[in-house]
Amino acid sequence: MHPILFRIPLPSWNFPVVGQMSSLPIYSYGVMLGLSFVVGWYLTLALAERDGLPRETMANNYVITAVCAVVAARLLYVVTNLEEFGSLGDILSMRSGGLVAYGGFLGGFLGSWSYLRLKRIRLLPWADVAVPSLASGLMITRIGCYLFGCDYGGTLTAEAPAWLKSLGTFPRWDEATLPGSSGSPAWVRHQELGLIDASTTSSLPVHPTQIYESLLGLSLLVLLLWARRRQSFRGQIFLLFTFAYGVGRFLLEMVRDDPERGTVPPSLPEHILLPLCLALFAGGYAISVSRLIDSERARRISQALAFLPALALVIALRPENFAGPALMALSTSQFIGLASGVAACGAYFVFDRAALAHPETAMSLDLPSDLVEESPESNSKRKSEAAPNSDPETDAGSDPPRAEPEDDEDDGVGRAEADDEEAAGSDDEEAARDS
Repeated sequence: MHPILFRIPLPSWNFPVVGQMSSLPIYSYGVMLGLSFVVGWYLTLALAERDGLPRETMANNYVITAVCAVVAARLLYVVTNLEEFGSLGDILSMRSGGLVAYGGFLGGFLGSWSYLRLKRIRLLPWADVAVPSLASGLMITRIGCYLFGCDYGGTLTAEAPAWLKSLGTFPRWDEATLPGSSGSPAWVRHQELGLIDASTTSSLPVHPTQIYESLLGLSLLVLLLWARRRQSFRGQIFLLFTFAYGVGRFLLEMVRDDPERGTVPPSLPEHILLPLCLALFAGGYAISVSRLIDSERARRISQALAFLPALALVIALRPENFAGPALMALSTSQFIGLASGVAACGAYFVFDRAALAHPETAMSLDLPSDLVEESPESNSKRKSEAAPNSDPETDAGSDPPRAEPEDDEDDGVGRAEADDEEAAGSDDEEAARDS
């Protein structure tokens, strides 16, 4: 673990001793968050340019989306953990993380919608090129979470492999490492619960859910780039990401153990609530995303297999005594993942049917006329349309060739001969009528 990557030496003006130095800590989570924005910038703008969206407008929109995402991610964390914050300074301090991914997802969505509405640009084409950067952001920022130790999972069983226990063991540290904290979040939590004492040098082995979600982000990025090659309507990539991340985040939350997640009612028995949610995901997949599979047989098999996790969970969680099963409620992220994932499946179903009837309309951009000039795709299209009408031997900007006027004398003789032939023709026609 490296909650602080390095420190920048600075002169301390608070001390009278000349030359005494203090340092500025550079936190690993902040570095990874910044890196995710840089990678997302280049990835999003490259995809936007490839799809024919105006680059400058998309660049401005990316900045607005990023700012709204960070603000909303922080606000959702604050709302679900109000007891941690006693002042505005606490809310603004994010050195140890404190962002909820779904808050950023929703905030970025609203920010993009507001800006693009002013520019009279449809939201869905932008959303298609933006969500791959969300996947890469998950992959990068969760490494920052792992380096700090937040967003950890539940304790591992004794049968867990040694390498996994090693990845999921987080240390105690002294006050000098991070002022105000005596150890990693997992160590502090286990010490508060009495699972370990204050002299223990590390936490109990837990699921390294930060690495799990980082791998989920990588998998989503590969999936989205693959799906772009098979895209049939605008918004398809966005809806695919919304559904796939909803499923992945829901499953990850089942092994998360950090207390800063919040819950959403109602509370139901575990063996009913969790399988029911997975069955909803499976039904949504069957009517929507599964259509990405061309083979009818393979699609049917995948639709049937989608319901197996729900059935397996019913059997695994079935209590021995049904008289008083333990109740549970969904975490905030589980609830948002379920709601957004199921809604995305419904929208996917509607748009996919419309795309079958009107495939060209489904993939249109409908850019405003004042932004068409800014679109690289439209510029190249205009050039290709103009090419067949131009002479390759002449300059594109030169005037078309003009016919040279004939000599005036020759022109007069020609007209006289034409008049004689016309008169002769008239005499022949009159002779024919008389006969």
